Amino acid sequence: MKTLNLIFLYSLTVVTVFAQQKKPLPVIDMHLHAVPVDDQGPPPLKIGAPFANFSAFDPQGNYGETFIGALKSGAWNQHTVVSPITNAELQTQVLNILNKRNIYAVCSGDLKIVRQWKSASPKRIINAVYWDLALSKRAGLTVDSLTKLFKSGEFKIFGEIALQYEGISIADSTVDAYLQMAEKLDIPVGVHIGTGPPGAVYLGATKMRARLSSALILEDVLVKHPKLRLYAMHAGWPMIDDMIAMLYAYPQLHVDIGVIDYILPKKEFYYYLQRLVDAGFGKRVMFGSDQMVWPQAIEVSINNIQEAPFLNESQKRDILFNNAARFLRLSDQQIKEL
Repeated sequence: MKTLNLIFLYSLTVVTVFAQQKKPLPVIDMHLHAVPVDDQGPPPLKIGAPFANFSAFDPQGNYGETFIGALKSGAWNQHTVVSPITNAELQTQVLNILNKRNIYAVCSGDLKIVRQWKSASPKRIINAVYWDLALSKRAGLTVDSLTKLFKSGEFKIFGEIALQYEGISIADSTVDAYLQMAEKLDIPVGVHIGTGPPGAVYLGATKMRARLSSALILEDVLVKHPKLRLYAMHAGWPMIDDMIAMLYAYPQLHVDIGVIDYILPKKEFYYYLQRLVDAGFGKRVMFGSDQMVWPQAIEVSINNIQEAPFLNESQKRDILFNNAARFLRLSDQQIKEL
């Protein structure tokens, strides 16, 4: 009997250790940023994950001070995640979470930092180019230089394209040569559509306009560039009807749910996501964290998908992995290796 008990205990230990060591199912994050730790303001900053509310503001005051004050105090938050203090801590925390949760991340931001993170974690980081017209002029990210970057194979994704902060539509004629390049080279394109920081126009983005949150601005682009692999970041929140209209009209269009999956009150996020799924577009919703300087937001975002009561297990896997794997055209062999 004693021998049998020992065998049982040994078997139980082996099973337990195996369970602890088993790698989580892979996740693809289509929207992650590699930026300096002070990118959103002087650290540490406390963002709502989610926010409880976006408060009210007396226009006689200074909104920038009010907003940074809220990020310093966490006053608007239901649950708070805090940014690290140094660039090294930010990189370490992000890469640790990617490893822990078996995440492969499309990473844009400062090109130097993207390359640094890629060097530190070559398997986990998929290089992407953050881009707007001001950056194009300042950093020389012209059509020719981007063509070289993408042809080299070092960078795989063109996005986040953040023209909304400049008050410019993706359909503007000044952008067309860049989209033509991406279509010709078959480079996936991620476009900022929808949310930014609340009150962004008073935080320095003086040309940002809410009307550019409508996914309808993508229509002329998709008509002119039908071979373009394009995804709307933030799923065009809050303009759900416009987003659904575009998904219905253009079956190649995908969305990511970056930032709305952790900053919005959960009831609002779930309402928005369920509308997309119930309308029949669950195969085109991709996970994105839009992690900037709050690494814990990645895990909050994943947990919110895994805990969504209206999603079955198959739908959760589609959002967290399958849809992005298909959009990125990963081979069966590549998928097996993740």
